[in-house]
Amino acid sequence: MPTIIDGKLVAEEIKNELAQKVEILKNEGKKVPGLVTILVGDNPASQVYIKMKNKACGKIGFLSKVELMPENTEEKDLLDLIEKYNNDSNYHGILVQLPLPKQINEDKVIASISPAKDVDGFHPVSVGNLVIGNDTFFPCTPFGIMKLLEKYKIDPKGKHVVVVGRSNIVGKPIANMMLQKQKGANAVVTICHSAADDLSYFTKQADILIAAIGRANFITADMVKDDCVVIDVGINRVDDSSTEKGYKIVGDVDFENVKTKAAFITPVPGGVGVMTIAMLLYNTYKAYAKFEKINN
Repeated sequence: MPTIIDGKLVAEEIKNELAQKVEILKNEGKKVPGLVTILVGDNPASQVYIKMKNKACGKIGFLSKVELMPENTEEKDLLDLIEKYNNDSNYHGILVQLPLPKQINEDKVIASISPAKDVDGFHPVSVGNLVIGNDTFFPCTPFGIMKLLEKYKIDPKGKHVVVVGRSNIVGKPIANMMLQKQKGANAVVTICHSAADDLSYFTKQADILIAAIGRANFITADMVKDDCVVIDVGINRVDDSSTEKGYKIVGDVDFENVKTKAAFITPVPGGVGVMTIAMLLYNTYKAYAKFEKINN
């Protein structure tokens, strides 16, 4: 039987550590980390995610604010709001929830966030630093994957890591993070995607397989080798009449069958997904510590 990688447990450990640090700050009468989240429009999934972030901030004692803007918001108005928080010393992290309405240029918005407050790790400066191996804000989901591997003592050094997916949010950054000649990385990395004639040719070579393709149950047992490590980033909603909601959440990996071959595997839900908010909080504390010149 494989080891099930418990993202909930690891995420709670990280949040508890942050809560303890915040408690010390409060006892010393110091300012606490602050995060502002900006949501444009009324995307239901984004609304749920924003509530989760806000709740997590409150639970560990961060200053948290949510700015809601209507769907028809002009780009200039959003940029002006971002600039306001770029200059607000009470907020150390700025997160603009994606996707944005079509009248707003996402790249322009991301670039307008101060790199010092880019806790999502999407700013070109953050991305550039990640690629060349400098300290930076890592995108939260890939950062969560690295933390899970670290907690479960899975060392990628010299291993063949195969990433299925090439998004700017997961695929590209996790590949670059795994490539770095650093502790907890230093892997041989292959990125594969939908243009491949036979994805299984690559996935069957993986010592560590990271699935981030956005297709429910896409990775099947015949696509992985024995005793591999399987990291499932996918969050897909599929119809299921047996549930009260009429659907269930599954990953990109056929969990029940793939787990019979894997040495380690993440479940969905309860694996990588819950780590994303934990690492957002981690990045926000890091931004705060740099700004306030705090070492702990």
